[in-house]
Amino acid sequence: MKQAISRRSFVQSGALIAAACAAPGTVRSFAQASPAAANASPVQLGLASYTFRNFTRAQLIGFMKQLHVSALNAKDVKDHLPADPAEEAKALQDYAAAGIQLHAAGVISLAKDDDADMRAKFEYCKRAGISVMVAGGMTPAILPRIERFAKEYDMRIAIHNHGPEDKLWPSPLDVLKVVKDLDPRIGCCIDLGHAARAGTDVVQAIHEAGPRLFNVHMKDLTSFESKESQVAVGEGIMPVREIFGALIATKYKGFVDLEYEIQPDDPMPGVIASFAYMRGVLAGMGYANHA
Repeated sequence: MKQAISRRSFVQSGALIAAACAAPGTVRSFAQASPAAANASPVQLGLASYTFRNFTRAQLIGFMKQLHVSALNAKDVKDHLPADPAEEAKALQDYAAAGIQLHAAGVISLAKDDDADMRAKFEYCKRAGISVMVAGGMTPAILPRIERFAKEYDMRIAIHNHGPEDKLWPSPLDVLKVVKDLDPRIGCCIDLGHAARAGTDVVQAIHEAGPRLFNVHMKDLTSFESKESQVAVGEGIMPVREIFGALIATKYKGFVDLEYEIQPDDPMPGVIASFAYMRGVLAGMGYANHA
């Protein structure tokens, strides 16, 4: 795959921005919501490194520069954020040199009810300066141990929902039912695609999660009945504008991380289109966003 973005891709991206701004409910024109006139967006856009799981860290950094995205939700895949402390340190140096901020890591499995295993996961995030661990695999019985470590490390744990295939956490609402009486550092990551496939009203779920929402994974689908129907954001039926509105209304402080899981060997066209659409929606809402 060529790393350079073609002129055609930029033209297509511009068309998507214009279309997003002209969509029903986004009344302002793109010119009226230009960065010079618009307010800074309260919705922060980032990238889940799993999107580029078939590419090296150097390639990932190159793609992020082309996308003008500096916020990364990193995963121990390829060499993006290795678990080995020495290799992790090299990765952190590379990201710092490129001006990339790591704000979360995951999905990290906390399935093992063991202090040593769990401490290694928390140390991994601590070394990276990450305050949000996107986690999965745990049963409710393990949550007291996780809560203890979350307090010790002052780290937020965002339990990731994985849709109807996940028997424990199909929906963020299932997470919220279990964690409601735990330390406020235990909350959820709403994976919008998986949540919608589980029959969840994702906008309502954002409101219900409130301060326990620590991370959002953005996806779009053409059918909420099919995992295989994922498309670039803006090409499906995900209510993106309403999602952004709910995040703003609930004063969400985290990131909306694009997790583009299809076309793993050539994801860049879909990623370009997704960021163009999301930025266009924000522009149509009167916000500037360069992240």
